[in-house]
Amino acid sequence: MALSRSVLSLLTVLLLLVGLGAGVGWRLLTAEPDGGTQRAELPDTEGVTAEGALQFAGAQVVRGEVVVRDTLWVRVATSGQAVANRMSRVATRTSGLVEDVRVQENDLVDGGTLLVQLDTSEVAMDRARAESELLSAQVEFEERMLFSGVENLLDEAGRQERERIVRASSGLNQAEVNMEQARMQMEWTRIRAPFPGRVADLHAVEGAYLSTGDEVLTLVELDPIRVEVNALESEVALLEPGRRASVSFAAFPGEAFVGVVQSVNPLVDPETRSARVTLTLPNPDHRIRPGMYARVAVDARPYLDRILVPRSAVVERDRREVVFMASGLNDQGEGEAEWRYVTTGFRNETHVEIVASDATSLLEPGEVVLVDGHHYLAHQTRIQLDGDPGTDPSRADP
Repeated sequence: MALSRSVLSLLTVLLLLVGLGAGVGWRLLTAEPDGGTQRAELPDTEGVTAEGALQFAGAQVVRGEVVVRDTLWVRVATSGQAVANRMSRVATRTSGLVEDVRVQENDLVDGGTLLVQLDTSEVAMDRARAESELLSAQVEFEERMLFSGVENLLDEAGRQERERIVRASSGLNQAEVNMEQARMQMEWTRIRAPFPGRVADLHAVEGAYLSTGDEVLTLVELDPIRVEVNALESEVALLEPGRRASVSFAAFPGEAFVGVVQSVNPLVDPETRSARVTLTLPNPDHRIRPGMYARVAVDARPYLDRILVPRSAVVERDRREVVFMASGLNDQGEGEAEWRYVTTGFRNETHVEIVASDATSLLEPGEVVLVDGHHYLAHQTRIQLDGDPGTDPSRADP
């Protein structure tokens, strides 16, 4: 028993010495050269961006737009396709071999430009024959007039009647008609553009024989260009010529064009219960081509002097409509998100009207409403505006 106590005491002393030695060794290893104690290392902040600093500080980056008082246009949305403002299927007016094709498809030509030249050899002979017949008829006419005794007629009406009879009997009238027809036949061998436009569907080939009425090519006028859409019978009464429209094409994603209603067909198709509406759009660079699919939103009814916010500003919480306002903004665009319940009224594809009710109040024009990055915010969340809210670029009234 005494031996066991001695062994235990010795072991205890040894453990204490080992622990003391380890502590001294650690102290020596961690001591700085100047004798100070090493401090905890701080995170390296070199190269930290402003966005990273804001996220570190807990601010939510959001985007805002200014609340405006403006006209809200409720629009009729539909679809259709682009068509040429003018289109002509140019055909021959006489027959003959194709001697020269002066254009290619997609060429831009002026009105009167020579497009295709037909062979003129046969027509030239017909014209020479007509000229000869006309000359003979003129000689015959002069001889008959000389011996007709017309100079003895004192009555002017009598002299004119005698001349009319002699012209017919000498064949002069018919010769003049034949000569004019020969001139026309010669001119018809030159196929010209009836108006400025682009060449499409070219069929003429040099050396081919064309009969009268054969189609040579199609000429289309592309500036301005038309868009034809169908409006439901319930919407036709809201549309009238002169109304503006926003037009987008599948060929140009993300790009909007401004057009004007040119005409509204008064007839409603009994099968589709819709009527054709035609719009015109400027197309100076001819990017829009006939046949392109188009989506259209036509201004139908204006609501004047309304408080408007972008549709993306309104979110739903607990089955109530809510917007987040940027409150207490400083010069750096830092502030807080203020939760406000609102009541909405009319809306179109880009904007919604804010109206007063017993439970909510109006927003003030000039206030900044959040439109992006706000869907999961809480009241009084710290925010940082991304850019200057300015005025709404999409505009309620385009």
